[in-house]
Amino acid sequence: MWALRRAGNPLRVSARQVASVRGCASLEVLLSADTKTAEEHCEQGCQKSCCCRQPKPSACRSSFSSGWSMWCRSFSSQAGANSGDKDDDLEDGFSDLEVPPEADKKEVELTSEESSDEDAVDEIDSLGVDADAKPEKETVKRASQSPLLKVLLEAPRNDVAASLKKWVDGGNTFDRSDVFYVILHLRKRRFFAKALQLLEWLEESKQIDLVERDYASRLDLMAKVNGVYRAEKYIDNIPASHRGEIVYRTLLANCVAEVNVKKAEEVFNKMKDLGFPVTVFAINQLLLLYKRVDKKKISDVLAMMEKENVKPSLFTYKLLVDTKGASRDFEGMEKVVESMQAEGIEPDILLQATLAKHYIFGGHREKAVPILELMEGDDIKANRNACQVLLPLYGFLGKKDDVERIWQVCEANPRLDECLSAIDAFGTLGDVEKAEKVFEDMFVKWKKLSSKFYNALIRVYANQNLLDKGKELLKRMDENGVKIGVSTLDSLVKLYVDAGEVEKAESVLYKLSQKNRMKPQYSSYLMLLDSYSKKGDVHNSEKVFNKLRQMGYSGRIRQYQLLLHAYLHSKAPPYGFRERMKADNIFPNSVMATLLAATDPFNQKKTLSDMLD
Repeated sequence: MWALRRAGNPLRVSARQVASVRGCASLEVLLSADTKTAEEHCEQGCQKSCCCRQPKPSACRSSFSSGWSMWCRSFSSQAGANSGDKDDDLEDGFSDLEVPPEADKKEVELTSEESSDEDAVDEIDSLGVDADAKPEKETVKRASQSPLLKVLLEAPRNDVAASLKKWVDGGNTFDRSDVFYVILHLRKRRFFAKALQLLEWLEESKQIDLVERDYASRLDLMAKVNGVYRAEKYIDNIPASHRGEIVYRTLLANCVAEVNVKKAEEVFNKMKDLGFPVTVFAINQLLLLYKRVDKKKISDVLAMMEKENVKPSLFTYKLLVDTKGASRDFEGMEKVVESMQAEGIEPDILLQATLAKHYIFGGHREKAVPILELMEGDDIKANRNACQVLLPLYGFLGKKDDVERIWQVCEANPRLDECLSAIDAFGTLGDVEKAEKVFEDMFVKWKKLSSKFYNALIRVYANQNLLDKGKELLKRMDENGVKIGVSTLDSLVKLYVDAGEVEKAESVLYKLSQKNRMKPQYSSYLMLLDSYSKKGDVHNSEKVFNKLRQMGYSGRIRQYQLLLHAYLHSKAPPYGFRERMKADNIFPNSVMATLLAATDPFNQKKTLSDMLD
């Protein structure tokens, strides 16, 4: 049982007091609680997409109700059902296209796939080395000095085995600790294929005795390189003595990273069938999954968490805070923080940044400023690590003086992430010249930059409708031999879409994804669908919608909402749309219900304008 209490809270910066929750309350109560304002807003019949219509919480409860506590069926059967159609139409909060600009910032966004992957790397890829004994500086230093790493970096991409054999024939041996650091370094540089080949060769040659974490690491790399289905088949080749919970949770994490709901639920159920205990890692993966695809199911996961007596981790609270903030339930967000502190877990700087971010974009700027001051501390020079997080937040607040003040602390000897944040911050402020200067000055210290720094400047150009500059930067990337990945592709789509060249954006997306054999991001397709939808272009909207399905992006209500908007704007009847949604196991929320009624050719009760009003 996780009790809530009033505790001294340095983050309690709201002008109004959060209502005290006395006695005990479960996390499910926290997540379902709405602010009074939000309740009144919904009671007035608001149908806007920003409105999060959730059930009113009951009075203080000492535990979950019997309805939440019953877990008599398998998880997938519950998850596959509609979690209530009447009063709990939980919207997506920020829709995929309505997210504020900060959603692209890895320094601020806490629940991205990258964050989950990093957690997975820490827990999965230990190779028998104590996780607490591997600070990042030591990892980088030790890996950079490793002759084995040099061999792998110089090895042909598809023939690492030959280089490793030559290494052994030269009288060299493998040290487990050295292998760990090398693989971790390859992961950080996203050389997943080479890391996978190293582990495959070690297993086949029996150079070292593998343990469960080694097999889990190989499975994780296999999922990243070859997909989760190939990784799942590999489990049968793992010795039974090493086929434990770590292996299966690794597969679960990769299913979640691919947003493969069906497979993730199957793996979770398999873990339960095998008798593995429900861990906070598995719970966090389910929360992360349903946060992306169906927030209604989060309460089911929390109920199971309570039943299984699983204690939430800091990452659990980060997910809940971000979910509450995204749906504009600030009182609920604050109560989650209170519950966390009552359990003796203090917010880290990234959780503080998430709170500030949601206050800023929720119209409570006065609450964000004290949090930023708390993050900054008494001496920002002594608290240098906070700079990269503070820069974009001050940019969102429009505080140019503070952005320049923080940047002055870093400018003389900047770090890569600080430069990235500075480009974003100055870009948000509209100071393109300053963002360009930060970018160009980086080449003085680092001769070659990765694509993410080019992407940051491309996003600046996109937001300022500077198409020609964006094209020139893309040409420069090509000349410098910088690889164009999915993030660059997403930035280019935004560049062309914001310039009004939607057809060109679609052409670029198709050609570059085919040329580089990569799967574009969900957001790339959504930008195209949103643009065609606003034009009432049903043909192209349907084409992009079908492409989303072909690429495996299904089960998300936002794409159906945008497609229906295309029919609405074109005044064309969307025959059979309800049946299409039902076939895909998509259930309409309040916004979709309104759109369906507005576009129903057989509904003669109201005009379209009446429906939309």
